[in-house]
Amino acid sequence: MSGLIVRASTEADVARCAEIYGHHVLHGTASFEVEPPDLAEMRKRRAAVLDLGLPHLVAERDGLVLGYAYAGNWRPRPAYKFSVEDSIYIAHDAVGQGVGRALLPVLIEQCTAMGKRQMVAVIGNSAQTPSIRLHVSCGFAMVGTLTNIGFKFGRWLDSVLMQRPLGAGDAPPPGSS
Repeated sequence: MSGLIVRASTEADVARCAEIYGHHVLHGTASFEVEPPDLAEMRKRRAAVLDLGLPHLVAERDGLVLGYAYAGNWRPRPAYKFSVEDSIYIAHDAVGQGVGRALLPVLIEQCTAMGKRQMVAVIGNSAQTPSIRLHVSCGFAMVGTLTNIGFKFGRWLDSVLMQRPLGAGDAPPPGSS
């Protein structure tokens, strides 16, 4: 991880994030999309995260973005207001270099500071063992697997569900008594 910097993303990072994500869409199972979104759509997605006040981060080394992570609302209904879902995408040529291990703890820390209480990971396919191991190392527990829920590259894929408490977890939130 030497020289790796984690920071808030900027508008200038979106093209690189789109490139990283596009590779996952076309060649991997981390995303169940089958066509990479264009740059305008990626800008909209980043803006939607920021409009919610949630973090959108990048990890860079020597000025090159090697990965990005963000939190989104777990679900839109008000009862889920304390729960977020994390998303992490690493450049295909930077996998195994500690980029995810740099991004996820910062994302957890920032969401915790915002008062979020639960973080969910929806991992595209049971074979995504590096992502599963990363989440376990950051305190996530396996909570379920949706078997054969997606179909991509001519085969059925699972979605692995993991969860981690943030801050006080399921203790009553401030002002609820």
